[in-house]
Amino acid sequence: MHSGVHLGVQVGPVSLANPVMTASGTAGQGAELDAYVPLRSLGAVVVKSLAVRPWPGNPAPRLAEVPGGLLNSVGLQGPGVAAWLEGDLPALVAAGATVVASIWGASPDDYAGAAAMLAAAPAAVAAVEVNLSCPNVEARHAVFAHSAAATAEAVAAAVGASGGRPCWAKLSPNVTDLVAIAGAALGAGAQGLTLVNTLMGLAIDPATRRPRLGAGGGGLSGPALHPVAVRAVHDVHGAFPGAPIVGVGGVATGAHAVELLLAGASAVQVGTATFADPRAPGRVLAELVEWCRRHGVERVADLTGAAWS
Repeated sequence: MHSGVHLGVQVGPVSLANPVMTASGTAGQGAELDAYVPLRSLGAVVVKSLAVRPWPGNPAPRLAEVPGGLLNSVGLQGPGVAAWLEGDLPALVAAGATVVASIWGASPDDYAGAAAMLAAAPAAVAAVEVNLSCPNVEARHAVFAHSAAATAEAVAAAVGASGGRPCWAKLSPNVTDLVAIAGAALGAGAQGLTLVNTLMGLAIDPATRRPRLGAGGGGLSGPALHPVAVRAVHDVHGAFPGAPIVGVGGVATGAHAVELLLAGASAVQVGTATFADPRAPGRVLAELVEWCRRHGVERVADLTGAAWS
């Protein structure tokens, strides 16, 4: 209960104190944001995607501001699961955060390995988010989330190795039939869906005639992504009304969060807004509470899918 509004939500078997989380890749690997917003006050902290081994990421520059958002090509830089468990997770636990560990891989075995390494993590790690927007080296570098079969294979590998910890499949908007891929993820055992990852984009510097990012193209996030995310959540909820969905894409205000909830999400993630304002997740939560008060909403969970009513 928060000022007369019950904020507790369920994402499948995972109970969250409220529906506002950080988004993977935008809040660091540990407790960096705790100085700006108490991490225990958020529904969960989703850490930057981790692999079975350390990964250097892409060459700089890695970020470029563009009209309507931000292009990034960080390239999944990270310390690897083992180093994160030892060096970063303890600070999150000490901060009282509920943690969602994001994992990635270049093969189904990589996903299984990362999930297995997290199987014995403390109970503070409430779920594993399986980031499927990664190239599959076993399929000529085709992105897992662009194929229903590859999605199912990677999800099944992670679920099978997770030791019973719930797995959410994070899917890409860069497809023609997201519903089919969402169905494949659910069929493979995903207990939640995170919708959506970034849109593919490219920015070229007219002065140099070269891409603004060191790796060439990148992923577009921020305001331009928001209506894409709303459509994705709406369509997938319509096809699978019982599937738990976490909405992510351009959430910068409480009203943005409400929009994703109405479309069918049970919870939301705040990402790019955090770069401009590290207090953004806490502010979005406060604005969501105020919106519910103004509109006589006593339980935020009652908003999920209400646009379909």
